[in-house]
Amino acid sequence: MEVIESSLPTVISADLRLNEPRLPNLKSIMAAKKKKIDSISLEELGVDITPRLTVKKVQEPAERKGGVEVASIEELVKKLKEEAKVL
Repeated sequence: MEVIESSLPTVISADLRLNEPRLPNLKSIMAAKKKKIDSISLEELGVDITPRLTVKKVQEPAERKGGVEVASIEELVKKLKEEAKVL
């Protein structure tokens, strides 16, 4: 176990091969089911829970136009040159 103290913001990374997971045995699984899980609120930890982000506006994206069917490659090239002006 290693304890590191750092100021925020901090980046922590680990390698995939950091350790090999161990499979618990049946006795440990049954004991874990009976353990009580303690719950601590953010106020008890002294954490400021005021929102730091405010949503000013939510807007849906503009509707997209449907596609255009063409009968031949020549017609497609013509439309790309004249209408879309991409060629």
